[in-house]
Amino acid sequence: MSELTVGTRYAKSLIDLAQEQDIVDVIKADMDLFLHTLKASPELKAVLSNPIIAHIKKIKILDEVFAGKVNKATIAFFKLMVNKGRGEVLYTTALEYINLYNIKRHITKAKVASATELSAANKQTLVAELQKAIGGTVELEAKVDPSLIGGFVLTVGDRQVDTSIAASLKKLKKEFAEQAV
Repeated sequence: MSELTVGTRYAKSLIDLAQEQDIVDVIKADMDLFLHTLKASPELKAVLSNPIIAHIKKIKILDEVFAGKVNKATIAFFKLMVNKGRGEVLYTTALEYINLYNIKRHITKAKVASATELSAANKQTLVAELQKAIGGTVELEAKVDPSLIGGFVLTVGDRQVDTSIAASLKKLKKEFAEQAV
């Protein structure tokens, strides 16, 4: 079974448990912290994925790193996963939990790349338009990409809108090349 399939199943179980205990938001914050910690410490991710390292040692490490920082249910879940030999799936499970959380809360992630920094007003307008178009809440991640020359590239899910000058120039170049032949 693929890591994604296993991670999704565990994430569904965890979100169901969190709903029963009314701690969905708390567990989401714990998963954010867990992912942030793993990204900052690739060694921890490697330890959790390593089948040679004993389960007891992995649990002790997780306790030392996360005790007092995350909910008891989260620590218990981590221990359960490690004891079942699924330490390597913890990262994927955390990602899938956040995806399920976003679906339940109607949160859509959007990314925009622009040639220059977007003003706060531009970001607000873009978020408002997206929320009106797709409903729910939109979390916008903005970045600057000078290679776009001007305009922006907006990505929402698997859809992309490219209004950049670089894309327009590339399109013109292709049209000229086709006409020249």
